[in-house]
Amino acid sequence: MPEPEIVRHASSQELAEAVATRLVTRLAEAQAAGREPQVGLTGGTIADAIHEAAVTASKRVDLDWSRVVFWWGDERYVPGGDDERNARQARAALLDHVDVDPAKVHEIPASDAGYADVEAAADAYAEQLRTSGAGEFDVLMLGVGPDGHVASLFPGFPQLDARDRIVVGVTGSPKPPPERVTLTYEALNRSREVWFVVSGEAKADAVARALADGTNRHDVPAAGVVGRLGTTWFLDAGSASRLR
Repeated sequence: MPEPEIVRHASSQELAEAVATRLVTRLAEAQAAGREPQVGLTGGTIADAIHEAAVTASKRVDLDWSRVVFWWGDERYVPGGDDERNARQARAALLDHVDVDPAKVHEIPASDAGYADVEAAADAYAEQLRTSGAGEFDVLMLGVGPDGHVASLFPGFPQLDARDRIVVGVTGSPKPPPERVTLTYEALNRSREVWFVVSGEAKADAVARALADGTNRHDVPAAGVVGRLGTTWFLDAGSASRLR
């Protein structure tokens, strides 16, 4: 695998605008090459800023949003109308402002979607990936928690060792809410490019540990995700502050 690229920005806003520009460019390039690009979205404050900036950035490139397929790396298992859902945040910041094809927006099932439990919802999303996915993401964007977690793969949790499933349920999450649905390494690592987008000094230790040689993914789950063609860490001054 190629060595990860580290891209530092002075501020979170500069980071967001740069990632947004790079994202719409990659998606446009994929379309120009005859592919229908598949992108994995993440949640959080910096993701919201990226999504908002992508609306403006896409006006400068030849990008057809209706030919982009959207997925999520993880989701809180809460009702569909909950403002904490990553998908709801992405809709408010990006998807409601561009001409997407609703059939190509694949939200992880909510807790009120009619499934028996979080594992049944995970199985349903796995089936969506198998039937509507392209086998890999063109771009997968991920955040990192202060504990080094990625998506909803947390240090020491059994989901880190899932070998035969691409989506699993999580119960007893150390970060509220307690139930979540997450892609496993088996799915996350099926990506042409993985982009970590990290902002704030509170994440600096996790970033440094994830990028250190020999880090065990059971200790810092973010260390276990890599892109087939490249892995890039987009950092602001705070999140990069403990890198040498």
